[in-house]
Amino acid sequence: MKKILESLLDLIYRKKCYFCGKSKTSLKMCPDCYAKLEFCEHGANRVIDGVDVYCAGFYTKELQKLIRGVKYHKQRELAYYQAKFMYDYLKQIGKLKEEYELVPVPLHKNRIKKRKYNHMELVCEELSKLTGWKCNYSLIERIKDTKPQYKLTRKERLQNLSQAFKVNNSFYNGTKVLLVDDICTTGATFEEMIMSLKTANISNITCFATSTPV
Repeated sequence: MKKILESLLDLIYRKKCYFCGKSKTSLKMCPDCYAKLEFCEHGANRVIDGVDVYCAGFYTKELQKLIRGVKYHKQRELAYYQAKFMYDYLKQIGKLKEEYELVPVPLHKNRIKKRKYNHMELVCEELSKLTGWKCNYSLIERIKDTKPQYKLTRKERLQNLSQAFKVNNSFYNGTKVLLVDDICTTGATFEEMIMSLKTANISNITCFATSTPV
């Protein structure tokens, strides 16, 4: 009777894949859906002010739903799969041999109050567990409550982000900084962060985004 009850509870509370709705693996993202994520080619996607910018995959279908689930729909459990995708890309390009400090793009306090969390901090926490690299949430602070970027042109994005970040040098320990974001479209966010860091005499920087548009 106990085994029957346990089996019934397993069936009732079995997790469904957020992407295909199937529950056979009881995972938030099943292996079949994870396998559909599209990696970018190896190597830097672009260079901004002498800093290499890497993008793990293309912002299409499953990866788009994964990122939006973590960012907008409170699917915190999906942060692991976003981090794993980034980790698998780092492994492919041989970056795991290096040592970095993970610095997620910060949110303004007003945005955090509304959203209740910084989605990229969640991803960095999971990426830290996979890589062994430490997270640094205090090095860069967002002091300007910027508008959402997705409808803005590159020029408008740069204006929107101008002087948006403050660097706190006391939290820098000399380790190479890995700036981490979910989407790199025009590169404006990374560009402003790079400029802020370099102004604070921190130049040992690499940028890494989960995705880039096709």
